[in-house]
Amino acid sequence: MTSIPKTPSRYRSRSDAKTPLTPSIISAFNSISISPQKRSHPADLSNPFITKSRATSPVKRATGGGITVSDSFQRQAGGGVIRKGGIETRLDVVSRDYLPPASQPRPELKRSRSTPATRERTQSTSDNRDRFITTREADDVAATLELMSLNPKTASPGHTARLAAATGVPLNRRVLAYHEAPPTSSSDSTLSQQRELARPLYGRPGELPSSTNSTTNKSRRIPTQPERVLDAPGMVDDFYLNLVSWSVLNVVAVALAESTYVWRADTGTVSHLGEAPEGTYVSSVDFSNDGAYLGVGLGTGEVELWDIEAGQKLRTMGGHQGQIAVLSWNAHILSSGCGDGSIWHHDVRVPRHKVMELLGHTGEVCGLKWRGDGELLASGGNDNVVNIWDGRVGDVTEGARGQAKWTKRNHTAAVKAIAWCPWQSSLLASGGGTNDATVHIWNSGTGARLHSLKTPSQVTSIIWSPHKKEILTTHGYPTNAIMVHAYPSLERIAEIRDAHDSRVLYTAVGPAGDVVCTGAGDENLKFWRIWEGVGAKKKKEGKERSNSTTRSGILSIR
Repeated sequence: MTSIPKTPSRYRSRSDAKTPLTPSIISAFNSISISPQKRSHPADLSNPFITKSRATSPVKRATGGGITVSDSFQRQAGGGVIRKGGIETRLDVVSRDYLPPASQPRPELKRSRSTPATRERTQSTSDNRDRFITTREADDVAATLELMSLNPKTASPGHTARLAAATGVPLNRRVLAYHEAPPTSSSDSTLSQQRELARPLYGRPGELPSSTNSTTNKSRRIPTQPERVLDAPGMVDDFYLNLVSWSVLNVVAVALAESTYVWRADTGTVSHLGEAPEGTYVSSVDFSNDGAYLGVGLGTGEVELWDIEAGQKLRTMGGHQGQIAVLSWNAHILSSGCGDGSIWHHDVRVPRHKVMELLGHTGEVCGLKWRGDGELLASGGNDNVVNIWDGRVGDVTEGARGQAKWTKRNHTAAVKAIAWCPWQSSLLASGGGTNDATVHIWNSGTGARLHSLKTPSQVTSIIWSPHKKEILTTHGYPTNAIMVHAYPSLERIAEIRDAHDSRVLYTAVGPAGDVVCTGAGDENLKFWRIWEGVGAKKKKEGKERSNSTTRSGILSIR
């Protein structure tokens, strides 16, 4: 006979059956007294859990809150019955206790023997939703968008139509919505440049339009009309030549075809200095550092030396095989740039004037400038190259040649504009021609390019302000402009467009550093007050007199 297995004690549940009141239990209740008074009884030696009685405590007086036990209550307690209206009505009886909610029957899952029982909570009970992102059904989203419509059913159609007409928002269209990105601008630089030139002045950012076709910054007010205009008939319109120079003695030299003239700014007198030999022309002029002598370059390759005070030619230095497009002085050394790409150093004190030859250009040298301290020489040519040369001549021997310290090929057009910074000797500025139209700022100590400025037209000359951190550039076609930029931000401060009727090719700054003289193929010399010099007050006092002279008529330099 098989025995029925018993349930282990750890899984056996408590029985819900209540223990009946047996006679032994009833007799035990009857022997219990619930009197508040303490009573002593002898220790039950038969019970091992009851020790000997100890001395009783002092009897305490019964408190007023005690319940008097009657015989009827004892009989009810002894019989195990509590009736209504008895002492139980004065007790707090818990009639309800916590009942756990009925558990939902879970569907039985079929699993393999290898799967443990704890894995029963599988994909059916797992929740893959993100607790931070609300997941909505497509119908709920559509209902929400329907409530956001500009024309709900509860609104008046006429009121909605009036709102749409007043705000300019079509019906059933969201106010904030994503649209396609605008088309990218054209990558054609020529087309973008033409658009920039065709844009009116008032449509350009950061500029203020004026009736004189010029733009100025709010913080600076630069006169848009020249202080003086000199007629210069016969001035050659050639990008590669340098036909204007201004000395420290306030004398302006200008070359007109085969003639050289000198205009004294203090007195306003004009004198004819000399003529070029027959069959040639004057291609460049430059004053010495003290202003006493003038170097004149000719189209046939000769360099002439003139005494300004005496008005006499001192000597002629030959040897070049092409025109002398540019000259630059450093003490007694006169450097000349030739059309064959060579640069010569002429010592004007000795009969054998050629002391060194610099070979670093394959095209005509049209830009040449000594640094103020005479340690470096910068040159630019028609081969789009900028060279920085060591100015120390050293031991001079016949046929000595120098090597360029730095060679820069960043320009894409002829480099005529060359200028050293007067208040930071390591800075060199260079500007390119039509296909480049860019100004680069170089560090002559490290050879690094520091800044670049893209301009709307070819750069014909560059001038650093001696008193402000600003740089002036003149330009050719199509703007024929004079532009002033701040340094080092290169923010445009002022622009005077159509400063001449043709390309602004030749420039020179006065000894005070405030007035700039410009020359162009329209055969005019114009004097612009760009900066305020040291003697600004005296200049302002004589401004009315100079303006009246200009208004009365254009003075002729011949």
